[in-house]
Amino acid sequence: MNQSKLKSFLDEKVLQYNTLDFVESDPVQIPHLFSQKEDIEIAGFLSATIAWGNRKMIIKNSHKMMDLMGNSPHDFVLSHTEDDLERLETFVHRTFNGQDFMGFIKGLQHIYKNHGGLEAVFAKHQESNSMQKSISEFKKTFFEIEHQNRTQKHISDPMNGSAAKRINMYLRWMCRQDNKGVDLGIWKSISPSLLSCPLDVHSGNVARKLGLLTRKQNDGKALAELDSKLRELDPNDPVKYDFALFGLGVFEGF
Repeated sequence: MNQSKLKSFLDEKVLQYNTLDFVESDPVQIPHLFSQKEDIEIAGFLSATIAWGNRKMIIKNSHKMMDLMGNSPHDFVLSHTEDDLERLETFVHRTFNGQDFMGFIKGLQHIYKNHGGLEAVFAKHQESNSMQKSISEFKKTFFEIEHQNRTQKHISDPMNGSAAKRINMYLRWMCRQDNKGVDLGIWKSISPSLLSCPLDVHSGNVARKLGLLTRKQNDGKALAELDSKLRELDPNDPVKYDFALFGLGVFEGF
């Protein structure tokens, strides 16, 4: 398939999957529950953090997280008491447990009280062609306060070779200007042109079959390769193709 046909094919798949129907089966529905900016971005961050494994379980446990915070994530992050934190101890999603949840609430409080909020931290270190250094710097800032070592593994570091799938997905939700009602696009200080595709098993396999990716591992080097190909197809909104790659892989078994 030549570049022109490939672009037409993928653009068609983006239109097919970048619709409100997508929200029903995706964790992006969690930040859509809220209307305040800070609630949206915190709900999105926490649900993206546990977005691995069975999608129904991800959504169920993301709702549980919101319930444990009284469905007021920003207020909970800023104003929680020690007793409030203890309620979180029972939470578990795969290897993310109650101690990790408590650590994340403290990390988020640090971000909002001392660094101007999530958008400000991610925007601060953005480069001219990528958000990967910014993700790495965000992780350092998030864990500046006292924390358990085990909790660090729940935020990937692209500077250590990770594809950082969940954080890249989160940035798509927050930054991409989507007129279809899926991505929320509430962060205006980061251009969608800098975003990277959330690379996972499904999108990686489809990308290889379409000739967009040659590297066999789904790591940081593969992400850089895929980024460069997707930016050729649409330099302004390269991650819209996540809908095509994911849809082809999950819904069509391409």
